[in-house]
Amino acid sequence: MTPRTATIARKTAETDVSVALTLDGSGRAEVRTGLPFYDHMLGALAKHARFDLTIACTGDLHVDDHHTVEDVALALGEALLAAVGDRRGLRRFGAAHAPLDEALARVVVDLSGRPFADVNLGLRRESLGGVACENLGHALRSLAMAARMTLHVDVLKGENDHHRAEAAFKALALALREAVARDGHADVPSTKGVLT
Repeated sequence: MTPRTATIARKTAETDVSVALTLDGSGRAEVRTGLPFYDHMLGALAKHARFDLTIACTGDLHVDDHHTVEDVALALGEALLAAVGDRRGLRRFGAAHAPLDEALARVVVDLSGRPFADVNLGLRRESLGGVACENLGHALRSLAMAARMTLHVDVLKGENDHHRAEAAFKALALALREAVARDGHADVPSTKGVLT
């Protein structure tokens, strides 16, 4: 089997990001964005998707967290897009629920080649561990756009915003793990014959 890997470098005046992704991994993550809570969410994503993931980012955190969160998500999405290639032999679709104590999240993905995201985290706090809560939803939308996937994220319930956010990232991980799985066929899973 050909390894499904990608390495992406993204450098702007605001951030310098590098991402290395292996889809068929063990869940090993080494994530350093300068935002420990974001590192925690991305680490959970890698662990439960069984991706091997290395992310390093130096960003303009003296401004705020927005550019770092966004650019890391864009680079990760580009890596996912590159690693799945033409999507030949993939399941393509994935759906999962993940609880974290009282919180429950549902995520549905389609590696369709058509970017769309509907993200409803329902977070009430202004920030979590130095990450603006609005930027967590923005990260998921940015990931979907760069990976050219359809993404629906709904946190169905939960009182604790940390639990709500983490349940969403874990559900995304499980849905992606299913969507990138090989289904034993050699064709592109589309009636069109292509997914671009």
